[in-house]
Amino acid sequence: MNRRAASTLPLLAALACVVAGGAWAKSSDRNQRMNVTANSSDCSVDESKPCILSGNVHITQGTLDIQSAKADVRRGGGQQVIKLTGSPVKMKQQMDDGGWMNATAAQIDYDQNRDTVVFSGNAVVKQPGRGSISGERIVYNMATGQVQSGAAAGGGRVNMTFEPKNKAPAGADNKAGDAEPPKQDDE
Repeated sequence: MNRRAASTLPLLAALACVVAGGAWAKSSDRNQRMNVTANSSDCSVDESKPCILSGNVHITQGTLDIQSAKADVRRGGGQQVIKLTGSPVKMKQQMDDGGWMNATAAQIDYDQNRDTVVFSGNAVVKQPGRGSISGERIVYNMATGQVQSGAAAGGGRVNMTFEPKNKAPAGADNKAGDAEPPKQDDE
């Protein structure tokens, strides 16, 4: 393995943590091979320096699929921060229960020490069959499962949609003889 390839190993470990754990990730994905492609990379074996991937960055690991314009990985001093930027960054991953999470945002930041993922800039997170949340900023704490959202200073709103838990599967018979319920689009 050449020195440049060896310098990307910490990056791969860092990227593996972006969606590891929590309700928004399939836990077995952590144990899968990660593939990262980009038009260019500028990484150093010196962990105090950033590792930058640019141009059509595509990261896959198990069911995790991330597409961004740029990935900026900062590590060293016991810290690890990853900033994904794009127009927008697209992320999807299957959850342990078989459902899917789809997210888009202008930027996604992962802070390992705080165990948080921050989606910012027209952030939208959808879980078909469960609901969705959108706003200028969504913060997900992977350790606690807490989700906070809000607008940037000075405006904007948070939008949430919750699907009913007792939603009958498509094609289920209407046992009560009531009128057919309106169809709902999954997000």
